[in-house]
Amino acid sequence: MTAGRDGTPAGRGDGVTSGSGSGVTEAGDLPDLASRLLGGGVVAANDEFFAARDNLVNPEPPTFAAGTFGAKGQVYDGWETRRRREPGHDHAVIRLGASGTIRAVVIDTSFFTGNFPPYASVEGCAMAGYPSPAELAGTQWLPLVARSPLRGDARNVFPVTAPHRFTHVRLRIFPDGGVARLRVHGVVVPDPALFPDGLLDLAALEHGGLVVDCSNRFYGAPQQLIAPGLARTMGEGWETARRRDDGNDWVRIRLAAPGQIRLVELDTSHFKGNAPATACLRGLDARLADPADPSAWFEILPRTRLQPDTRHRFPVDGAATTTDVRLDIFPDGGMARLRLPGRLAPEERDRLRRRWSESLPPGHARQVAGPAARPAGAWWP
Repeated sequence: MTAGRDGTPAGRGDGVTSGSGSGVTEAGDLPDLASRLLGGGVVAANDEFFAARDNLVNPEPPTFAAGTFGAKGQVYDGWETRRRREPGHDHAVIRLGASGTIRAVVIDTSFFTGNFPPYASVEGCAMAGYPSPAELAGTQWLPLVARSPLRGDARNVFPVTAPHRFTHVRLRIFPDGGVARLRVHGVVVPDPALFPDGLLDLAALEHGGLVVDCSNRFYGAPQQLIAPGLARTMGEGWETARRRDDGNDWVRIRLAAPGQIRLVELDTSHFKGNAPATACLRGLDARLADPADPSAWFEILPRTRLQPDTRHRFPVDGAATTTDVRLDIFPDGGMARLRLPGRLAPEERDRLRRRWSESLPPGHARQVAGPAARPAGAWWP
């Protein structure tokens, strides 16, 4: 596994397949919906005596320094509860930064060896708006991971088959102990009410954009290109190894939904001696053409000179409906962010509404519809 410039792993530890040229093939390759990077947070926990609950959703891999003691003992980069002296178990409630269908949960007990929980389970729920911990406690929770044994100092991976869209998860540990990170890998299902006019960043991770292929990810993970916000350091972007041949590097992104791109933003912030010299952007409609056919790709932004440490914005006129884009950089280097503001086609807005509605768990469906709007024989109980 290669290391990024900020010291974090650039391979599987950050949620993507290691190596070059590999697409999305496993649940762990999907974005971490709980990550602080997407706005996830721990809204409640019954105990956090030894280590703070907020560490659970930090995007960075956990760290450990032996012999670092505070007032309550060895400092741990994770969530750790006190030793229980009565029956029961501990729990933490996490708000997903991006709501969606969950495909895998990772309960990471890295560096917890004599103090990890022997068992854990995970549940999910969905509520509209911004519920309080008290409101969440009273809603319907559905099982995602049954009570299962854990290994200490390990990434414990559990596949999830629940078909619903969730907004929150609850981690239960039995009876107590420490967990370094909770990763919730899944597919973003955005609320269509957030795009009433169909305008959005079509590539954004938080809207459902997804990196599906990449030529090289030696220094920085390509999914960071479509992460929210501005990159704070060079380590928060995508950076390739130095090329010693006549080729160039590239990344392919599946858009959140088919649409017409209106602006291309290529942000090389923090990349000063290692920004690409030029870049171009191509697109295709994968519903109508084969991505493996080079002639199927059409030009969105011609090969254009780039400046180091600069946010470049290029208006685009008349771009065809696009489902996938390929960003080529010449010859190599790093980029902080890629933004593709555009507009959904009207039929796609309807499709997103149907997809969102059909993915709601029963409790959320009742909340959205309201008692008066529920017809007799509706599919939810």
